[in-house]
Amino acid sequence: ARAARAMNRVDDAQSYFKDAVALAPSDVRVNTEWGDLFLEKYNNAEAAKSYQEALKADGEYAPALLGMARALMDENPPQSAGFAQRVLKQNPNDAAANLVLAHIAIYQDKKAEVASALDRVLAVNPKHLEALSLKASMAYVEGRTADYQQAVTAVLAINPTFGEVHRIVGETTAHYYRFDEAVEHTRKAIALDRENYRAIADLGAQLMRTGDERNARRNLEQAFRVDRWDVQTYNLLELLDNLEPFDTIPEGDMVIRLAPDESPVMKHYVPALARESLATLSKTWDFTPKGPILVEMFPRHDDFAVRTLGLPGMIGALGACFGRVVTLDSPTARGPGEFNWGETLWHELAHVITLQLSGNRLPRWLSEGASVFEERRARPDWGREMDIPFARAIDRGGVSKIRDLNSGFSSSATINYAYYQASLVVEHIFTTYGQARLRAFVAAYADGSDTEQALQKALGIGIDDLQKGFDAMLETRYAKLRAVLKTPEGLAPDAPLDRIKALASANPDNFTAQMILGEALAESSPDAAIAAIEKAAQIIPNVRGEDSPNARIAALALKKNDKARAARALETLTSYDHTDVKAARQLVTLIDVKDVPRMQATLRRITSIDPFDGAATTTLGRIALNAGETPEAVRLFRIALAAKPVDKAGAHADLADALLKAGQKDEARKEVLEALLIAPTFTRAQDLLLKIQEGSR
Repeated sequence: ARAARAMNRVDDAQSYFKDAVALAPSDVRVNTEWGDLFLEKYNNAEAAKSYQEALKADGEYAPALLGMARALMDENPPQSAGFAQRVLKQNPNDAAANLVLAHIAIYQDKKAEVASALDRVLAVNPKHLEALSLKASMAYVEGRTADYQQAVTAVLAINPTFGEVHRIVGETTAHYYRFDEAVEHTRKAIALDRENYRAIADLGAQLMRTGDERNARRNLEQAFRVDRWDVQTYNLLELLDNLEPFDTIPEGDMVIRLAPDESPVMKHYVPALARESLATLSKTWDFTPKGPILVEMFPRHDDFAVRTLGLPGMIGALGACFGRVVTLDSPTARGPGEFNWGETLWHELAHVITLQLSGNRLPRWLSEGASVFEERRARPDWGREMDIPFARAIDRGGVSKIRDLNSGFSSSATINYAYYQASLVVEHIFTTYGQARLRAFVAAYADGSDTEQALQKALGIGIDDLQKGFDAMLETRYAKLRAVLKTPEGLAPDAPLDRIKALASANPDNFTAQMILGEALAESSPDAAIAAIEKAAQIIPNVRGEDSPNARIAALALKKNDKARAARALETLTSYDHTDVKAARQLVTLIDVKDVPRMQATLRRITSIDPFDGAATTTLGRIALNAGETPEAVRLFRIALAAKPVDKAGAHADLADALLKAGQKDEARKEVLEALLIAPTFTRAQDLLLKIQEGSR
């Protein structure tokens, strides 16, 4: 197996390792080295399984611990670091474990920790090529040109054909989202070593992120011909095949690509919102981004993940931006109501502005914070999902210092809080110093400044000053919310009703007390329950989800058959919860059909979340037609028909009716005939055809 692996005969190596494991299932060496083979081919999940088998036999076997550290670097950096530390406990000079810590520190943008880990490796072996290459890469991304050139020279003096030095610089530069520069370095690696197929595969992936899919395919295919076991390269090539039938829609300086099954609907929504977003953001930030900007929307989440990272997964992610390339899930990639695709698109196009403005050099916290802040500026109901959870996080001491905020993005337990906190920092800068100086802060990174230098240039303060002002803002902004969320002492949902009443009476401004009282009264006294929960809704108006006060009021009101009260509650709920399509659909059933403005607003909210809701779109079309807005009715009926409705004949008839009123008789006749092909006895279609024929005489 070792020999076959060395000769890149991966099929043979797999077969031999499989035989070896069959002979000795618990052998730590066999399982570990099999894991190393999987890891080499980017199959981290299978690698981790092999390492786990090895560690079952020997929980402190250093090569298996190191393998687990490397397999988990991307998915779970804190756990990866834990495995690396266990290796270093056995041998503080282990170069590979220190390099794992260096890579994790790069992910977290902790440059001092990167330098420390590399120094530990080089203190033992001053000629360690990978450590020297990483040292060169950090010098490059930090703008220390002389140090970069010196480190590269040192590597090539040891091995003049070591193209890996340029590949590693390219890989690190790509991590910092400077993909055009990464491409240049990776091409240097290939020029120095034309058999470095890892570099050729890397170049393909990097070109994908610059939007050059044609040359990306050429390089990926070249790499794959040599190494057909590279999972990442295989995935990217398959993804490019899947992209072939996508519809391409030019939109100003953007190119929008939509799946063929979804384009007939989404082409009516995505280009318009993308155009609005880019125009608004360019004006706000006084910056016109370089194009063309490629926007690709995927109906399969794993296709989005592969387009973004080369591997499936990325369960928590909805979109990504590389500067000139935006990728995101379409509304059908997840269940209805799980997210709002429009908010995601706006978020990613905000990245286009800030990444390009900063030369792709701003830290992740500032990039993500600016994008979430722009969500809130775009729509009043966007970008506020974490307001209440964040208030609770403050009470738990779960708020990071600004200088450590990047670390919050590397853990699934803290990433949502990191996004929201970062947006609050950006909002604080905007509120305190204004848009022009916020822009100057982002732009200051373009010349290689770090955060401390950028703050001094743009705002005239240091990071500790920013922290002090931010802490004061948090205290002011969240003091009341934190207070009303606290549970009064002695209050619990299962407490006796008399105690709950007494504590709720003693704490009339406490959200939790009023909600608990409402739930306690729900069965015995629905009216009193609604009154209590209404108090809670007044205390905190924007609680989301099924446990929100307005959701509970609606449910209780419907039990009493009070449709008007339920409708008011759901209307309030949907006004701030931009993903709750279930509540919006329920609201449609409660609104009087004669109340056109309310009906129209609710239907538009539904279609903004789920553009494929043909029934909602059809009703909007009929409202437009009744109002004499014939062109809009035609547009909406075309969308409804493209959404593949159950009543396809009826959809054709709706469109025919609108086209006839728009004076487009030939088009109307085509739609009527389509309806009659589906349902030959469809009376409405027959009447429309007769009307068209009579009008033609």
